[in-house]
Formats: sequence, structure tokens, C-alpha cells
Amino acid sequence: MNKNIRFGLIAIPLLAAILFVSNNPSANKKAIKPNILLIVADDLGYADLGCFGSDIETPNIDQLAKSGVIFNNFHTAPLCAPTRAMLLSGNDNHIAGMGRQSATSEFFGYEGHLTDRIATIPQVLKQVGYHTFMAGKWHLGLRPEDNPHQKGFDNSFVLLRGAGNHYNDQGIFESTPTSLYTENGQPAQWDNGNYSTDFYTDKIIEYIDRNRNNDKPFFAFAAYTSPHWPLQVDEKYWRKYEGNYGAGYEELRKERLKSLKRASIIPKDTPLPPLHPDVSPWNSLSDKQQKIEERKMELYAGMVDNLDYNIGRLINYLKRIGEYENTLIVFMSDNGAASEDFYYNDYFGPFIREHFSNEYENMGKPSSFISYGPQWAEAGSAPYKYFKGYTTEGGMVAPLIITGPGVQRKNEIHNNFTTLVDLAPTFYQIAGATYPDNFNGKKIYPLKGESMLPFLNGKNDQVHSEDYVFALEHSFRSMIRKGDWKITNISKPFIVDSFKLYNMKTDLAELHDLKDKEPEKYQELIKEWEKYKTETRLLTKRPSKSE
Repeated sequence: MNKNIRFGLIAIPLLAAILFVSNNPSANKKAIKPNILLIVADDLGYADLGCFGSDIETPNIDQLAKSGVIFNNFHTAPLCAPTRAMLLSGNDNHIAGMGRQSATSEFFGYEGHLTDRIATIPQVLKQVGYHTFMAGKWHLGLRPEDNPHQKGFDNSFVLLRGAGNHYNDQGIFESTPTSLYTENGQPAQWDNGNYSTDFYTDKIIEYIDRNRNNDKPFFAFAAYTSPHWPLQVDEKYWRKYEGNYGAGYEELRKERLKSLKRASIIPKDTPLPPLHPDVSPWNSLSDKQQKIEERKMELYAGMVDNLDYNIGRLINYLKRIGEYENTLIVFMSDNGAASEDFYYNDYFGPFIREHFSNEYENMGKPSSFISYGPQWAEAGSAPYKYFKGYTTEGGMVAPLIITGPGVQRKNEIHNNFTTLVDLAPTFYQIAGATYPDNFNGKKIYPLKGESMLPFLNGKNDQVHSEDYVFALEHSFRSMIRKGDWKITNISKPFIVDSFKLYNMKTDLAELHDLKDKEPEKYQELIKEWEKYKTETRLLTKRPSKSE
């Protein structure tokens, strides 16, 4: 176990609890252990929140930021499933079993589900008296033994696959023509007409409310599927943004860069990197194509608006039952902005086009399947390079906001390098839990991250030391981060010599490869890559039965 996690596991939670009770005379006995509410948006871009300068209205999320801390240098995995595996395990995606999204195998690290090499957040928190609830997207295996009900959640209503219709159970994959849902481990039906974000919020509230009278704190995971494609939302939300995006995605990208600077999220001298080669210039589109593109972004903005509305519902509910002040709230996105458009995909497209229509008048309705593609994703990822799927910053840097008990910093923006594997040890420390060496009779891997609590309560100025190493590989795209330095490899097929070196303190856009100018630093990080490759038993080519 990381020595920084071990140290103070008891002292700091008790101190936080004493401070909380002393400052809150109405606090009851249950307040000694804080509740934890983890809110994850799906494919939300870095530049898409009001508190990050966006034109999209997110007053409830913005208020969380005012009462706590914005982390503007928070890193996830580049895709949904590996992020969820790392988030719930506090470990590398290969150690957790999700080495490659949507792939299963017998190979170490590529099982396609959470393995017995880790213990999950709900499993650990249950050992210190927490109720555990989840609603939303699972995406960590389809087998009954992979279900969240088997991974520590007392109550859960989840979409098992990575995406689904937001209004009904029409599947988007030919292999599962009806979307797969479970509640508490049993097959469940979607009540057609319910909107996903509204319904998942209802479920979280229902689970908390059902267990209010037993003096146990809760861990609640609101794993929203918004604003993930297909872009669908009630008209009253997207109409607010009608006409806002007529200047096109290139201009919005420039405006988002300016607004991020005005909000003090990024340095004033930060440039934009070149657009991804898949993006066609706005002025090359016909009037009809531009009209369609505008509607895509209006729908996306409406989904974010509705997401914020539902987060407001959660906040108001916690206030109404007297638990808001005793709830650590973490809001994050799971990766960079999404570029995929399965409607035109060679493999998925035929089934989707058979069951959905993307005619202009139908856009945003339950029978449409709209994605906003790499063009708008580039705007949502400003000022970073590329988007979801890449190990460049645009695929991995996401918003993170933390507020609640133990958070002494208020209305602050911090550039601390942090990652999603830091959240599990943070939760354990504030809950007074110890991550075990063995779980269910088997030795498990130690946590990869470090608790953020000493930073949040003002005792430390940094979360990680300069020699902390964060490594990640997914689908042959790789990165290593150590201090201000980063090597990134997005070449396919994977060739180790294709790594490039960047100084992230001066080059957020990853414009200047310093491999030749800083050969010693490059070799230092390549050695870290080799260590990581060995530890995770990494495969740098597609596995075959003979390996």
C-alpha cells in the first residue's frame, strides 16, 4: 500500500469529523462518517461547463465549484470502460481487467470485466458501514458475476452496455437489439418514455430515501449516460441554445479557448493545436450541412443543460433531508469529448440506420441517432489536442469538482496533476477505511493513486510529488507522465520509437516534441514505460490463441 495512503487513515477522518460537528451544531451522530456522492458525466468535454467558461448553462454544477475546488489538470482514461474500471478500483485498467474496451479474452489484463486482482470502492466502503447505491451506466461486463450487485452495490439500476437510447429500450447493437438493464442483479425493463438522466436521478433518490432510517452513511454513484450519443433530449432544453452555433465549430473552438482563459482555467498564452485531419472546414459545408451541424450542437448543449438540472435535483434533495452538509460531492467527466459517429460506421451503422432516422426534423427525438462528431469534439476539448480515444490531453483531461466535508478550500482552481485513481484512496481516507491486502481470500494489487484529502483540507499544497509516475495504455495508444514531462504514443501499429516527449508546463497543446532536444529525459520516461509494460503484462499487438 502507498505509504501516503496508510499515513493518517484514522487521524484525518476523525479530525475532519470533529471539525464538521463543531461547525455544525445540528449534525447528528451519523455525521461522523460523511456520505459520498460520485457524479460522472458521460463524454462531457473539458470546455462545456459554465464554470469553465462555456455558454452552456450549468448553474448547479457551477455552485458546487464555488463551494469547493476545480481541478483543471485532472486525467482520466481515454474511453468509457477503462475509466470506469480505474475509477472503481483505484488501479490501472489492465490490473482491473479492462485492457481494451469491448474486448474479452483469457489474457491477463484483457478479461473485459473487473477481476479479483482488485477490490471496488463499494466493496471496501461496505466494510466500514456504508450503504452503496448506483444508477446509470455500468459497461464493465455482461455476465451475471460481473454485475454491480456482485461488485459491492446494495442497490443498482444499470445499463450494462456502453450506450443506449435515452427514452426507450431500443438497442443500438445487433447483438443486443433490446438494451440490457438490471436492477439489483436481476433483468429489468425500461419503462419506455422515461428519459435516462431524469430516471437515474429518480433511482439515486429512491435508494437513498429507502435507507434513511438506519444511521448508515451512503456511497452513491450517479453514472449518467448524458451527454453521450445518441444526442436526444426534450425540446425545451435544446431550444434555449437555438441559433448559438451558426458561426461553426472552428469559431466555437476559438471562443471556448478565450472563455477558458477568462475563467482562469488555462494560462493566458495557451494556443490551439491544429485540428484533427478528419475535420472538414466549416466553410466547405453546404448551407444544409451547416444547418444540420448547428442542430447537433444545440442538442448536445440541451443534454448538458438537462444534466445540470438533475444534479440540482440531487443537491436539493440532500438539502431537504439534512444531508447536504455531510456529503462529499465529486463531479467529473469520464474522458474527453466524443468524436464517434456510429450511424455511419461500417460495422454498427447498418443496424442503427435500420432502426433510427437522422432526418433534420427528427433530430433529437427518440427515433434519431445523432452524434456531434470530431468537429464539435474539437471545440469541447479546447485547448487540448484531439479528443476521446487518444492518449493526448484532449482525450484524457476532464473537469473535476470536489466539495463537502473535509474540503477547506473554497471557490479555488488548482493545477495539481491528479488522476481518477486518486479518488478511491480519497474516499477511503475520509471514510476511515483501509484498502486490504487480501480480498475474498485472494491477494490483490495495491492502489495506484494517492489520497487528495491532505490537499483538500489545506495541509498539503500538492497531491503528488514530482517523481510520481502515471502510466496508461489503451488499444495501443499510450502515455507516461512524470512531473511536468509526458511521453505520448498514438501510432498504430504500436512502435516504441514513436513516443514523443512534451513539457506539459509550457506546452498544453502538445505542439513541440522535445525527444531530440531532451534525450536524457526521454530515456528516463521510456524506462518508466518499460516498467509499466512489465507490471501490466502489456500486449503491444492484438492477442491470439497461440500467445
